[in-house]
Amino acid sequence: MKKLILVLTVILLAFPLASQPCLDLGVKGGLTSSELRPDRNWEHAANNLSVHAGAFSRIGWGRLFVQPEAYFNSRGGSVEEIFDDNPLKTAANFDFSSLDIPVLAGLKLVKGDFFNFRVLGGPVFGIVTAGDVESHPRLNSGYFRDHFYGWQFGAGVDIWFLTLDARVENSRNSIYKSSDITTRNKVLMVSVGIKIF
Repeated sequence: MKKLILVLTVILLAFPLASQPCLDLGVKGGLTSSELRPDRNWEHAANNLSVHAGAFSRIGWGRLFVQPEAYFNSRGGSVEEIFDDNPLKTAANFDFSSLDIPVLAGLKLVKGDFFNFRVLGGPVFGIVTAGDVESHPRLNSGYFRDHFYGWQFGAGVDIWFLTLDARVENSRNSIYKSSDITTRNKVLMVSVGIKIF
């Protein structure tokens, strides 16, 4: 009986150790392709290609994980104003920077010692740190919102200590709002990361 109690005690003590989460910390950076989705008498004209850089952590339990991140991102795009009685279009170029904080949940579809393939998604909160509008007389940087929120989803691979991710992000509220134009942001990001711990 004493041996049975001892074996059960060892198993019960070992179980929490086996189910402890795995923690990764790292840095990441990459390319951001963003476009603006305007309303009313405006249309999307061109994407903006820029960069992002920051840090990530990943807390995992087997195939499941949570991945909070923080990175600086440059965004923007060009839009054109449409006039019914004038074939000429007036363009406006938007550039803005933000501190983005996504909190993503994911699943490792392929889980190995040196290779993982994963899918992930979740909310993102952004704080606009700077903004500029060029080439339009009625629009200025004073109409940028100070924050935004949205959703990210995508996929990635881990190869030993390297990570590669591709994601799409859609903002749920407007990035810029004035009496002339209200616009949201759509982003495609490709990033490479290095796990430090």
